[in-house]
Amino acid sequence: MSDKDQIFERLRNTMSQIHGHVHILEQSVSVGTQLRYFRFSELIRKRNDPPRPLTDEMCLDLYGMLYDPLRTEHEKKYALLMLATSKNVKAFRLLKEFVENDPDISLREWASLALMDCQISLESELSGEQQVYISTGLGGKDEKLRFSVLFLIADKEKTFEAYQKHVIERESADIFEQHDCELESMDIEDRFVILKLLIPFQENIQTILGSIIVECNQYGNFLSRTYTVTNVQDLTEYDAYEILNRDENTDGDH
Repeated sequence: MSDKDQIFERLRNTMSQIHGHVHILEQSVSVGTQLRYFRFSELIRKRNDPPRPLTDEMCLDLYGMLYDPLRTEHEKKYALLMLATSKNVKAFRLLKEFVENDPDISLREWASLALMDCQISLESELSGEQQVYISTGLGGKDEKLRFSVLFLIADKEKTFEAYQKHVIERESADIFEQHDCELESMDIEDRFVILKLLIPFQENIQTILGSIIVECNQYGNFLSRTYTVTNVQDLTEYDAYEILNRDENTDGDH
């Protein structure tokens, strides 16, 4: 079993043992941004100045800062953090409104994290139930995580034939339906396939992707057993060509 196999297996085992209300961040937010956000969020909670919960008036003042052109990006991010840690239902409604109004790109990721942070804090406070936060660079939806996947043609000197592209589409659709996956996009080029999909977090992603390759290859062994999958960032054509142009044969690794 490869190192990557073991990582996915550990991830699946961890997911299967989760108890409590699961929250999955839907938006794509870089891992670095998430780490910075939650580091500052924890500092604010520990400092607790002013004491929580914040009043409705204080929340409205913080919300007003988000639209003040004289405020810096740093100040607006601080306001989002204060709202997220406020323990006030009013703050949650204000954050939801701000996110739905599609904020400036410099605040979009921070605002999405603040809304999730506020929701988890309030639900934990009100219900007493354990709240579990799951996040990746590509985000997710409901109880599904988003993955970017790259399949390669088996013979790098050839290109996919029309019927092979049709087989990939058909077999993928069948297997995704069996495992309750949602295909968001599929780009079939001459020598590779890039797709983005949502997979239930308790499903075995290796089984799903391996099944696609096995089923497609019943029609001529045209898909490589090598594939790339990540939930950190979108795979691109550049990634595909970089892998295709490698001299070494890595067939069988994934």
